[in-house]
This record gives sequence, structure tokens and C-alpha cells, in this order.
Amino acid sequence: MTGDEIDKGVRQELLSLPRTLAEDVAKNLVMAARLLEEDPEQAYAYAKVALRLASRVPSVRETAGFAAYAVGKYSEALAEFRAARRMTGGVELWPVIADCERGIGRPERALAMAGEPEVQQLDKAGQVEMRLVAAGARRDLGQAEAAVVTLQSSELASGSLQPWSARLRYAYADVLLEVGREDEAREWFAKAVEADQGGVTDASDRLAELDGIEFVDALDEAEADEAEAAEEAAEEAETVAASKPRAAGSPGDSPHAAGATEAETAVAPQNPNRTDGTDGSAPGGTED
Repeated sequence: MTGDEIDKGVRQELLSLPRTLAEDVAKNLVMAARLLEEDPEQAYAYAKVALRLASRVPSVRETAGFAAYAVGKYSEALAEFRAARRMTGGVELWPVIADCERGIGRPERALAMAGEPEVQQLDKAGQVEMRLVAAGARRDLGQAEAAVVTLQSSELASGSLQPWSARLRYAYADVLLEVGREDEAREWFAKAVEADQGGVTDASDRLAELDGIEFVDALDEAEADEAEAAEEAAEEAETVAASKPRAAGSPGDSPHAAGATEAETAVAPQNPNRTDGTDGSAPGGTED
């Protein structure tokens, strides 16, 4: 990772910084973006470094906002998104700003934002995102039926698959289930599965749950079988050891055993009927 992986638009913004500083900021931004989904806490740490180095760069503020959002620091995310929006004058962050309002316990503010003129300036993806946020706010307020109506749209009814299709269908199915319309919910979870080529939702699991299907983790099952086999092998080894006659003259034997013949004092041979490995190790790799 060199920092050259950064988006061209962001690189353009970093030209206002000294070269070495710009390189450091770029590296931290790249790492924050790469780790955002798999390790949000680490992504947040990289974003904070970039923010400390270049707080006047809009993309830095935006990245810091998304990193804070990913770890649930909604007040901090809201401040960063607002700062980025002031710097650029754009509306792209409008839906996530509204969702931050939900995150800090102000769903009514998110609903108010859904009715502002800025929403009409969003592209189609942004408008769908705003609709999802508004429906979430309705549910926050205990208005599940209203959330159902909010999600009913031309985008939901469209048969063409778009990047937002899976999440929109999933949200609709989820709220249908909440209001007790289970048959319709199942139908829309199935449609969400159809649209979810990238696995961004757990629609398939929700659908299976409605159908009464329970999935078993094959890896966990294999580990359980292995542990059980090891336990059985250990018990068998103890049984075999207990069945062997002790050597004459060993502790606990009669004092008269001290004068026994060589044949009498020899340790009994290994039981030929053992079921563990011929090398003395029990099945599953557990030693006697």
C-alpha cells in the first residue's frame, strides 16, 4: 500500500498539502477504506490519524464520518458529515446525516429531513437510501404500518435489479413481518435473496427461518465429533491401563514380592486387543 490507490478526486484534494504530508494522509485514508467493513475499529483509528493530519480536507472529514458511523459513534459521525457538507456544498451525505439523527435518538429529525428539498437533488440511489432511513425512523417511533407505506415505491415494484434492490426488498419484508403479514414477508424475503448477489443481507437465513429450516454449521459439528472421539479414546485408554496387571514389587504389592522370580517381576505385555493405534496413540490423536 503506497497511497496511490486513493481515488482521483481525493488525490486532487490532497494537492493542497505538502507532498510528504499528502502521502501520509493518503495512506491512512486507504487503510481506513480497506478496513471499514472487516475491522471498523481499526479503520476508525486510521481515519482519526488522517483527521489529525488534515482536518481541512473534505474527503478526510467524510472518511472520518463513515469510520465513526461504522463503530456507532453517531454524534461524532454527524459532526464530521456536517463539516464535509459545509466544505463541499453537496447533498450526497444527506441520507447518512439523517440516519445519524436516528442514531442519537432523534428519529423525528430524520423524518423532517426526508421532506426537505435536498432530497430531490439526490440521485436515484440517494433517494432510495433516504426512503430507507425514513422508514427506519417510522419504526423507531413505533409506526410500523407507516413504514410499510414509506417503502412502497416504484423502485420497490421495479423488476430490474439495482445496487439498492436487495436492501430495499429486505427492509420491506422485515417491516411486513413486524406488522404480521407473514406470507407477504416471505415473498419479499425471497425477492431479496434473488437480488442479493453480493450477500449484503441475511435474507436467505430469514427466509429459511420462516420455512422452519435450521442450518447447522458443518465446521462446528465436525469439531464436536472430534472432541467426542477424543474423549472416548481417553476413557478407553484409562480402561486398558486399569486392566493391565501391575508389576510385582511395585508400590502397594505384598512385601513378599521383593523376592519374586524374574518372570514374576516382568511387566505384563501390552494388551493385543487394543483398539487404538499400533504406535500407542489413541484414535483422534490422544495419547494413552
